[in-house]
Amino acid sequence: MANPKLFRAIDKAVKDYAMISDGDRILLAASGGKDSTALADYLSFRKKRTDFFIQAMHISTEMENAQLDAIETLFCRWKIPLYTLKISIKNRLKQGQKMNCYWCSTQRRTELIKYALDNGFTKIAFGHHLDDILETALMNIFTKERLVGMPPILKLEKFPITIIRPLALADIATIKQHVHERSYASYTCTCPYQSNSHRKLARTRLEALTGGSYILKIKLFNALKQQNIVSDYLH
Repeated sequence: MANPKLFRAIDKAVKDYAMISDGDRILLAASGGKDSTALADYLSFRKKRTDFFIQAMHISTEMENAQLDAIETLFCRWKIPLYTLKISIKNRLKQGQKMNCYWCSTQRRTELIKYALDNGFTKIAFGHHLDDILETALMNIFTKERLVGMPPILKLEKFPITIIRPLALADIATIKQHVHERSYASYTCTCPYQSNSHRKLARTRLEALTGGSYILKIKLFNALKQQNIVSDYLH
């Protein structure tokens, strides 16, 4: 049987960016949502032809309504251990500091890196997809006036860990179709601070630019590659 469309897109990203090798110890950031769950499905499939170790980690906070029983069942079926760490995001806020999505994600990432270091993982896999990458670039352009993206693979400077984003060439439509076909259970973030994020506006702008076209999204993605940026004609 042919590989699912989503798996083919991930295969291309993994090959193009040399994301996964024999001997890797990969920690999957598992939110419980469709993106990281679909990525877990792929990684389970990938282990049949690449010899690496995979474990998932879920960061549980007081600002979510996660129903992980079904996800745990899937991960067990895929033979991917799932570790859940409970933390309080609100208690980490400094006096006068306001809650926002960036702060929350930073705290989660800090815990992931700490756990990876303590347990000998060499890579952390995130479920960021093509739309996430393009939306992030647009957010940085319009809010920070900087062309800063979310690279498919990033070796951390301060730690012996590499961040990988195997869904980099998979758009949200392909992921949704895959999840629907596989009948995954997942939950959506119910954080009350989510409405403060600039991401919703960036998502609207990306839709306006591409009309949802995968081909146009890939063109935008390719334009962000360092080798395609003609700096002599920028100021």
